[in-house]
Amino acid sequence: MVVSVLWILEIGINFWVIQKVAYTEIDWKAYMDEVEGVINGTYDYTELKGDTGPLVYPAGFVYIFTALYYITSHGVNIRLGQYIFAFFYLVTLLLVFRIYNRTKKVPPYVFFFVCCASYRIHSIFVLRLFNDPVAMMLLFAAINLFMDGYWTLGCGVYSLAVSVKMNVLLFAPGLLFLLVWEFGLIRTIPKLSLCAAIQLLLGLPFLLDNPVGYLSRAFDLGRQFMFKWTVNWRFLPEWLFLNRYFHLLLLAAHLLILLLFAFRRWKRPGESIFELLKEPSQRKIPAQNITVDHILNVTMVLILFTSNFIGMCFSRSLHYQFYVWYFHTLPYLLWSGGVKKLAHLLRVLILGLIELSWNTYPSTNSSSAALHVCHLIILLCLWLAPPLTDKQEHTTDKEHRH
Repeated sequence: MVVSVLWILEIGINFWVIQKVAYTEIDWKAYMDEVEGVINGTYDYTELKGDTGPLVYPAGFVYIFTALYYITSHGVNIRLGQYIFAFFYLVTLLLVFRIYNRTKKVPPYVFFFVCCASYRIHSIFVLRLFNDPVAMMLLFAAINLFMDGYWTLGCGVYSLAVSVKMNVLLFAPGLLFLLVWEFGLIRTIPKLSLCAAIQLLLGLPFLLDNPVGYLSRAFDLGRQFMFKWTVNWRFLPEWLFLNRYFHLLLLAAHLLILLLFAFRRWKRPGESIFELLKEPSQRKIPAQNITVDHILNVTMVLILFTSNFIGMCFSRSLHYQFYVWYFHTLPYLLWSGGVKKLAHLLRVLILGLIELSWNTYPSTNSSSAALHVCHLIILLCLWLAPPLTDKQEHTTDKEHRH
């Protein structure tokens, strides 16, 4: 009931925002210029660019925004584009609400903070028309498919999400862990091969023209970010922000925390990480005592959201549109933490501080520091959450159902 009312309310909010709040041009025109180059026959990625710089997104982006190019009269009918993105927003909300409804992790009033309360998220979708929302809509569709047991189809949709924007790879460590947990190493390989094949197929026209150019632009892991746009590292001197050794330190910390969570928090107590590489039926601690629904509805979502959140915590830079990368996962993470004394009011306060940090433009030393403090609190709460045993999982599931 709460979800239905909020979703209907969101239809009105999006209509009002589009009609009453001025659209701000940032990247839409650049997107249209980039895909127009492809339409005109240029398949060399190093030759494709817009007024804000070169094309730096994988091929899925090109196909989706080429469709939007034609639908919006060569990108001129921006109002129609806004309504299309409002539709994307509403679909994303439905997918997110379904995850929350299936997991029963947060009280109903928190749904308000998942949608209506965020100015920045509405802005990213319907006032800026970034590609980030498209990638996240596909990502949440993939998670819903995983929840329903459609792992192969889910991997395909996940790969499509990666093809729109590379940030979706932050979910990859968690997804890899889940695939190995669910299928063992050998049966995971076809799923990974499908993800790779989709990337290859989508990028084929560009790979045939200039493979090095495509890979170096579309999957540029070392791209340098501009200090003036950073949300999370404003309190650093610019020379340190740009320093490659600092970037390597962040990467090392990112990988270390991921490994710690994989070895200490994601696997069941008493189970060797190497046991997971075996077929599930051949493991010493078989998974038959845990219902499939429960794995997918609770543990799976927590692992995926945590994997992405760790990446956000150690990101070299977060820009304002990147908020959508983890906004809808934050309540789930906060209400999954293991600190019972973290009262509901304090959780809501943390959500509010994060929202305030992302709405402070330009970012300040205080807003960046506050964001890191909130991230640290959430990360510590996730770490302190005890690994669920089979018995505990069933108890927790029973409590949520009642």
